[in-house]
Amino acid sequence: MDISIACTDLPDLNKKQAMSTEEKFDFHSLKSIKRADLVEVDGVHLIDGTAENWESLWGFKAQPDDLLISTYPKAGTTWIQEIVDMIQQEGDSEKCARGPIYDRMPFIDLFLPKPFPTWLEMVESMPSPRTMKTHLPAQLVPPSFWEQNCKIIYVARNAKDNAVSYFHFHRMNQGMPEPGTWDQFLENFLTGKVAWGSWLHHVCGWWEAKDRHPILYLFYEDIKEDPAREIRKVAQFLGQELPESIVNKIVQHTSFESMRTNPMANYSTLPSFIMDQTVSPFMRAGTVGNWKKQFTVAQSERLDDMYAPKLQKSGLNFRYQLEA
Repeated sequence: MDISIACTDLPDLNKKQAMSTEEKFDFHSLKSIKRADLVEVDGVHLIDGTAENWESLWGFKAQPDDLLISTYPKAGTTWIQEIVDMIQQEGDSEKCARGPIYDRMPFIDLFLPKPFPTWLEMVESMPSPRTMKTHLPAQLVPPSFWEQNCKIIYVARNAKDNAVSYFHFHRMNQGMPEPGTWDQFLENFLTGKVAWGSWLHHVCGWWEAKDRHPILYLFYEDIKEDPAREIRKVAQFLGQELPESIVNKIVQHTSFESMRTNPMANYSTLPSFIMDQTVSPFMRAGTVGNWKKQFTVAQSERLDDMYAPKLQKSGLNFRYQLEA
């Protein structure tokens, strides 16, 4: 797909006033939600709502001061969102409690069933500078983000932990495609037949894109190992200098233990017929190496055989466990 394609015109964003999710989305008014189907868009499997609204998404008009947070699903998305918001709010956790994370940083490639408006409309109502998230692979990101030279933060997570987390997310999120058994899901994961496509193509595509665009490429395992170090990287990328006391406050606020009990981050504000956290918590494990409880030896070796040569060729290196 040619990223130089011209964008379609959208309404003047500067004349709109911000509107909270509560004003636009009454999730409890839904009686139920159906599991999505997968549809291919330029060779990438996306959920059907995204595919059906592809023209409006591709034509989204980014602004130069927009910040885009991108990840493969369940690679630390909510974690980096909360870190970024805390940096933007200079460590003021009360300001970060102004609304759920999906309100503060809309998910541009998720489309809810009618009569709900789209998350794109939510973004259009936000004042600048705007921060939003996506799970799109680099080649499917709306071209205006490249044209406007927007800053992008990408977080990558090792494939094994990512696959396990994504499987359990499918189990609890009633809007995701039916995952089947773990064996079935892993096969689909390895062949890219899951929502937002191949993990390998995703992490490699964004790794290549960082050499041409202002992209901060982070690793989940690095954030877990030394969150203060990675928070400083993010702050520097965003042009902010944080005193050590604020860095330490962000570390504490965005720890797994803190976020797991934070209703503004743990998605507990959504009704259980959308995300059933009795099946699996949204904040499930938050560790490096949890994959060993799910993978068989044969499955681990198969993933290594499929991915290791291509990762080595790209220069990407992932850690599947951290030193004690």
